[in-house]
Amino acid sequence: MTEAEFLRSTRVAYDKVVEDYTDVARTELANKPLDRAMLATFAELVGMSGPIADVGCGPGHVTIHLDSLGAKAFGIDLSPQMIATARRDYPHLQFDVGSMTALDLADESLGGLMSWYSLIHIPPEHQPDVLAEFHRVITPGGYLLLAFQIGNERRHITQAYQHEISLDAYRLPPAWIAKLLTEAGFVMYSQTMRQPDSSEKVPQAYLIATKPSAK
Repeated sequence: MTEAEFLRSTRVAYDKVVEDYTDVARTELANKPLDRAMLATFAELVGMSGPIADVGCGPGHVTIHLDSLGAKAFGIDLSPQMIATARRDYPHLQFDVGSMTALDLADESLGGLMSWYSLIHIPPEHQPDVLAEFHRVITPGGYLLLAFQIGNERRHITQAYQHEISLDAYRLPPAWIAKLLTEAGFVMYSQTMRQPDSSEKVPQAYLIATKPSAK
């Protein structure tokens, strides 16, 4: 099957910026208390219900934070270079190359799934299918955490981390994503928004949803 162009361009871009991106990402959470609070809330909600997949994990900087909170976390990313870096820096954790459009995971095998600023590279017309895939792999009673920039636009990025790239990123309306989550079979648990910090241009959103337990 021919790979979608948006997947190819995302892989190529993140492979190219891997070292510079990693240097920034390592300390990113240190100055973001609300982000850390959302991750702690998510980890506590999931508890012992199963492992957490960090889908779009990049170099593993958020995966290792979940691990520090006591979560059984592992990472999946489209970029082989990001996965190689994560394996190098956090050898005790599991990291695998994969795509959120077709996860190599069994049905209902996860207690939680997190997409931390990774859904932003999925075109809107493909987002319902991705959220359906997330729903497939989460166990009943499990949780999903999405983080993304708020807006309603496609941005084409040609320069990032001192590299020339070609990558689309989408700023997303929280109400629209909540609607898609509901249509995918999730029940909304919380919707949190914060204003941009000094390194950001737009507000940020954090949505937590749960897959209802079987009756």
